Amino acid sequence: MVWKITVSLLLRVLSSDCTISVSWGLLRLREFGPHSRPTESESAFKQESQQPNECGFLPIPSFPSESGFSSDIKYCDVFLNIHIEDIFARDKIPIVVGGTNYYIEALLWKVLVNAKPQEMDTEKVIDRKVELEKEDGHVLHKRLSQVDPERAAKLHPHDKRKVARSLQVFEETGISHSEFLHRQQAEEGGGPLGGPLKFPNPCILWLHTDQTVLDERLDKRVDDMLAAGLLDELRDFHRRYNQKKVAENSQDYQHGIFQSIGFKEFHEYLITEGKCTPETSNQLLKKGIEALKQVTKRYARKQNRWVKNRFLSRPGPSVPPVYGLEVSDVSKWEESVLEPALEIVRSFIQGHQPAAAPVKMPCNETENKRSYHMCDLCDRIIIGDREWAAHRKSKSHLHQLKKRRKLDSDAVATIESQSISPDRDKELKEKGSPGQNDEELKFSV
Repeated sequence: MVWKITVSLLLRVLSSDCTISVSWGLLRLREFGPHSRPTESESAFKQESQQPNECGFLPIPSFPSESGFSSDIKYCDVFLNIHIEDIFARDKIPIVVGGTNYYIEALLWKVLVNAKPQEMDTEKVIDRKVELEKEDGHVLHKRLSQVDPERAAKLHPHDKRKVARSLQVFEETGISHSEFLHRQQAEEGGGPLGGPLKFPNPCILWLHTDQTVLDERLDKRVDDMLAAGLLDELRDFHRRYNQKKVAENSQDYQHGIFQSIGFKEFHEYLITEGKCTPETSNQLLKKGIEALKQVTKRYARKQNRWVKNRFLSRPGPSVPPVYGLEVSDVSKWEESVLEPALEIVRSFIQGHQPAAAPVKMPCNETENKRSYHMCDLCDRIIIGDREWAAHRKSKSHLHQLKKRRKLDSDAVATIESQSISPDRDKELKEKGSPGQNDEELKFSV
């Protein structure tokens, strides 16, 4: 709702200069303006906003299987880019609103790699990545290390999705994933995290808030979802699409819509409802609600880290400015959010430098986020300099280090006691020269 209000007010004030907007949601592209195509799904929003400009969802095109595009690439690299270019061609300014940071990054920068799916026959196409993910992670990682050792050194064996993706790229193109990434980075404007910007002079407005306030809002959001009928929706979805899979023990919460936050957290409650006591069912429901709240807050933190690491601290020349808007106190919405946002957008449209300063974060050029470290003490693989530093300070590592030092100390004490023992000294003299037996003792120890 916050995003919709923001877009409505931006368009109302800037309607003479900015009449087209792209709203980023789950496979949704919204267009505002006199030439947009309204749909019934937007009628409630239009009545609420009283916008003179019509708005609607653009239809999502179907891509033929032989086109060779995965779902992410279809949406980011083809569909959205086509319509954004169309908006520019009409001398309008697109506004991308909300959405997952992964897709926003793919829209802003050239970071995706196209791999063509393999055809089983003329009608059916298999997703090689999904097939690979069914195999053991360590087996996949070993296979990747043989065809793309550079990429394998940057991925943890447990990160099965990325390992499978890199294998898919090599199998379906004959070119290693690392080589594709090097080509992107070598392009003019490219950097360590990918290729150049796709569109010139983008401006990013980042709405952020105090973590405590955000956690409270997210908890309330879950409560509001429950009050609005979330459980009935979950029951219906489970009955229609998941109940049979559970009976066959083939449910999969790692792919497609089943991995979405808000469904898998209620798995135990849904499969036991009506089959256990009301008390047990109520406990499982509370467990699911608490899990949903925790995973929602964890995801919000992950999104904030993504903004800081991939946008604010992004190395390379192609880094657009990110302007922070504080939204902890909604009573100060106009002076803290709306008015600064309008001033920033006006300045960009007019080609001026905004009065507000973009958010800056120090970027450690020497830090390697994909470096490979093997901890022999803990028998663990650690990826990334920062993660390695944190691991070395962790309680588990320090505990293993303490155990190793104690074992080493005991071994040294044993050697010393054996070397000064009269009986041991006499035994060594009987067996051979002292020097020879000392060497044998050291070797055995």
